[in-house]
Amino acid sequence: MTTTTEGVSEFAVLAETMEARPGSRLMRPVEALSAVLLLAIIAMLLSGVVFRYGLSRPIVWIDEAASIAFLWLAMLGSAIAIDRCEHLRLTIFLNALGERARQFTETLGMVAIMAFLLVLLPAAYMYASGEMDITSSALNIPAGYRAAAIAVGMVLMVLLAVAQLLRTARALDVAVAVAAVAAVASALWLLSPALTSFGNGNILIFLVGGAAVCLAMGVPIAFCFGIATLLFLAFTTSMPLVVMIGRMDEGMSSLILLSVPVFVLLGCILDATGMGKAIVDFLASMLGHVKAGMSYVLLGSLFLVSGISGSKVSDMATVAPALFPEMKRRGHKPKEMIALLATGAAMADTVPPSIVLIVLGSVAGVSIAALFTSGFAIALVLLVALAALARIKAARENVDGVIRPSLKRIGATALIAAPALVLPFIIRSAVASGAATATEVSTIAVVYAFIIGTVLYGGIGIRRTYKMLVETAAMSGAILLILGTAAAMAWALTQTGFAFELTDMMSGLPGGWFTFMLVSIALFMLLGCVLEGLPAIVLLAPIMFPIARAMGIHDVHYSMVIVTAMNVGLMAPPIGIGFYIACKIGNVSPDEAMGAIWPYIGAMVLGLLLIAAVPWFSLALL
Repeated sequence: MTTTTEGVSEFAVLAETMEARPGSRLMRPVEALSAVLLLAIIAMLLSGVVFRYGLSRPIVWIDEAASIAFLWLAMLGSAIAIDRCEHLRLTIFLNALGERARQFTETLGMVAIMAFLLVLLPAAYMYASGEMDITSSALNIPAGYRAAAIAVGMVLMVLLAVAQLLRTARALDVAVAVAAVAAVASALWLLSPALTSFGNGNILIFLVGGAAVCLAMGVPIAFCFGIATLLFLAFTTSMPLVVMIGRMDEGMSSLILLSVPVFVLLGCILDATGMGKAIVDFLASMLGHVKAGMSYVLLGSLFLVSGISGSKVSDMATVAPALFPEMKRRGHKPKEMIALLATGAAMADTVPPSIVLIVLGSVAGVSIAALFTSGFAIALVLLVALAALARIKAARENVDGVIRPSLKRIGATALIAAPALVLPFIIRSAVASGAATATEVSTIAVVYAFIIGTVLYGGIGIRRTYKMLVETAAMSGAILLILGTAAAMAWALTQTGFAFELTDMMSGLPGGWFTFMLVSIALFMLLGCVLEGLPAIVLLAPIMFPIARAMGIHDVHYSMVIVTAMNVGLMAPPIGIGFYIACKIGNVSPDEAMGAIWPYIGAMVLGLLLIAAVPWFSLALL
């Protein structure tokens, strides 16, 4: 699962080969250590589940030990993502430039990242040194051993950035970029006395404008937030930078987030074992013979597969190759298939285990069990809307020669798919019932999928397993660094008093709570186009949820509305980054698919407005 794109962000084109990566030799030991840390986290979490529920003898130090390994995994994974060019970024504007201008802009962005890391590195060292005076309660070791991960990760990222510049950039470009960064910093330092008088205008200058400029330059999203926040704190406040490190640590370190890398690994196992394909084959045997049947199969597969993988990229990559050939044979146009694939993936993003819902629960303080239960129902509403449109569009579908499978054939595919079909319902029911936390369930699900995949679906070799562990570390590091820098930016926003001003403004809107819902939908759709779901949630949830509560909107209802709005924005061209990923997976030109997706986006928007207007859809199953 990758991250840079051709005009895209969320996850993106495949990583460069090992030989082509500038820091590959340096990173091989780091990759091995990251794989070990991930295995250690899974082993500790699984042991915790066994001893707590099976033996009724909880191990008190497991959470602390897992937290230490988790932060190290996050920072080492961030470095691996730098090495593999897998950090999430938007390149649509960068790719519009000429070749020479693009090369210089990429060099300038890399120099800006290096400057950001070098400026924060002393603060990271001070933070770790300060934590050495604090002893952990269970393990009785200095907390600085854990906090040192941030400084070590930053050092690795600086070294990798230097290696990449030496390998790919022209010396003149590097010199000009360094001079440009130094000139901007000097100018801001000279202007800092005047900037402090601008008050909340600095939010627009730095936190909005600075982040937008970095984003347009193709700087990874995590560093866009980090650079903007650093500039804001350094030139408009007297706040020590060590506070920013502390906020980044807090944003990456919630125990709830331990389930993120485990669910990412679960998606890799799903892809490697073919469990997802077994589900697709079963649904095809059930519905493939009817008109619009393959569209129903595609939507149903995304719904069920999402419940296992928790990743839109894994969902689409599993479903598209299995269904597109037959859909083409029946007369489906490639652009229509891409449209259905993209919006179907957006529909399924609330199906447990959704990483977006896990992060939202962590940031906004909403029950993940409630979010999982409601997310299942909301996905069903959107599924019906998309299926109805697919049926209308299938009026001329050619089903001549399609033979209805025998009951024996259906039974055989059901038997093969049964172990995979059970998994999403186990995950949802275990978390929703309170029998286990999302983190505990994620660990059990990984072990279950690995064993079932090995025994029934052909197994996974050692080399492939190691590759999956490293991929998981890189993907998790990219996600968690975004959460860390976005948490720092969100904290900077709240310190300005902007949140209180926004609350007063929103409370005064005519039309009450539903007008606020409409404004929230527009805002999160826009952010979903540009940022992807996770950073938008971390930035705005601390600000928007208190306003929603003050207006009497249920936390779960509001959660479903904003997550769905972000998913619609994610798939809406010309900026929606998920749309380009779907085109990449389906090997269809974005220009060709762009016109076809709008009716499906319209169906999603109608479903979203229905969800916003009728709280029952979100709350009925709670």
